[in-house]
Amino acid sequence: MLNTLKELCRLNGVSGNEDEVRDFISARLARINGLELRSDATGNLLAFKKGKKSTGNKLMLCAHMDEVGVIVTRITDEGFLKFDFVGGVDRRVAIGKPVVIGEKKVPGVIGLKAIHLTTKEERKKAPRTEALYIDIGCKDKASAGKLAEPGDYGAFVCQPEEFGDGLFKARAIDDRVGCAVMLKLLEEELPLDVAFAFTAQEEVGTRGAFGAAFAVTPEVALVLETTTAANLPGVEGHRRVCSPGRGPVISYMDGGTVYDRELFEVLRRLSEENGIPWQTKEYIAGGNDARAVQRTKAGVRVAALSAAVRYLHAPASVGSIADFESILKLTRLFLKEMAKRSD
Repeated sequence: MLNTLKELCRLNGVSGNEDEVRDFISARLARINGLELRSDATGNLLAFKKGKKSTGNKLMLCAHMDEVGVIVTRITDEGFLKFDFVGGVDRRVAIGKPVVIGEKKVPGVIGLKAIHLTTKEERKKAPRTEALYIDIGCKDKASAGKLAEPGDYGAFVCQPEEFGDGLFKARAIDDRVGCAVMLKLLEEELPLDVAFAFTAQEEVGTRGAFGAAFAVTPEVALVLETTTAANLPGVEGHRRVCSPGRGPVISYMDGGTVYDRELFEVLRRLSEENGIPWQTKEYIAGGNDARAVQRTKAGVRVAALSAAVRYLHAPASVGSIADFESILKLTRLFLKEMAKRSD
């Protein structure tokens, strides 16, 4: 699964422009016999696979393809690109970071006025987005206009790699981990019928998940995700939220969803019975596709498994390889449990 994750994290898929990711996944799934595939107007990719037990579309697994990034808003007379962020990006971590712009993957770097030109008050605050620009090395507006134009998406640049004590560094771990887990499962024999939703535009308001869930109409959905870890120097107690290496995060509540209590207990029991370390978030915040899925039609019972990841929505994020593998293992167990309950 790690090699698949590396391949996925090399692809650009800023919200609303998930084509590279969707095409890669579609090509992988096209090799699987008997799989029903379809995409929709929002850009979701839905895959339906028959299992040993025929249950219809009662169970859905969900992971989002998109990532945070930038979008070009205008070109200055000097040849710089003004832009806005797509999704929630901390402006403090963007300065000086390399990006690629548009289908041509034009290289650039996010710039800011030199520090010796700033006032004392300016240095006390995070810069406003309006103060940032992307330098693509052009001498004027006409030159820059040949390489980029307003509406072009931009993605951060980061080479996926293993490092340290079993950790993995890459851009877009959020949520290519969930996509990698679902790809692996789709290539295996399943204990029951499962609908897989590779969703679009999660980072800009869980927009794709609503349409995906509306089309599938599941009774139960398991969202495979990442979540913010803050086990860092100077951060104490519950503010660390969760930690890479301590197992999958089983959610009971976040900023958008109160999760189904029975499903939470099922995941917890399966973890403990099978020696899989697990944790919860010790701070209620954030959200994911579950918020949209849960509210679809007459309502859907939802659960979530997440990898604890440092520096989410940044040019480089860090997670535990063991956690990624544990999410895959626990999801397999969850599918078997749901097959038993369908009798």
